[in-house]
Amino acid sequence: MINLEGITKSFGSLQVLKGIDLTIDEGEVVSIVGPSGAGKTTLLQIMGTLDRPDTGRIILNGTEVNQLNGKQLSAFRNQEIGFVFQFHQLLPEFTALENTMIPALIAGEPAGKARSRAMEMLAMMGLKERASHKPAELSGGEKQRVAVARALINRPSAVLADEPSGSLDTQNKEELHRLFFDLRDRLGQTFVIVTHDEALASKTDRKIHIIDGKIDADVCNPNIHS
Repeated sequence: MINLEGITKSFGSLQVLKGIDLTIDEGEVVSIVGPSGAGKTTLLQIMGTLDRPDTGRIILNGTEVNQLNGKQLSAFRNQEIGFVFQFHQLLPEFTALENTMIPALIAGEPAGKARSRAMEMLAMMGLKERASHKPAELSGGEKQRVAVARALINRPSAVLADEPSGSLDTQNKEELHRLFFDLRDRLGQTFVIVTHDEALASKTDRKIHIIDGKIDADVCNPNIHS
């Protein structure tokens, strides 16, 4: 599903990633943990094709993304990768439904079909009644679930999440975490989650621990969600 080989990345004289080799299988929920500055978000951005590595290969769902040009890469990212960020990144002038539709419209899907699919995703998130509300009218947990619906609308191969529950209270955090595993079980969805939340990391199928730009440990959890 996702294969990273020999990934390095520097910013000026600072080498942030120092040779990352990692394979993530379809349907896995994987957490990436480690101290601040370890390279977790940089790794996620490279995995999601938002940034390019200095060296190494990225193969996602059989496509070597390093070989794609800018236009090809944008189209690939839109179709194959969903993103969930810490602060949801919803557009404030659009409703929950319209925010969810955006990736499908970018992909060229007809508006009617995109709307129908977006409503289906919002219903799956328990937000059908909130579809016409703008972000300012939604709770933090609701906004993050809209962000998950948006990430899923194009049926991506993988959803990459960067501190997705970092801004939520305990109840909404737990609901979001349950949602990830429910979506994996119902849709076979692959999730890669950068998190400082140990409660979430301890529930994932694998926990990748990064220190100083290298994988320090790759721990499987065979007892949960197997």
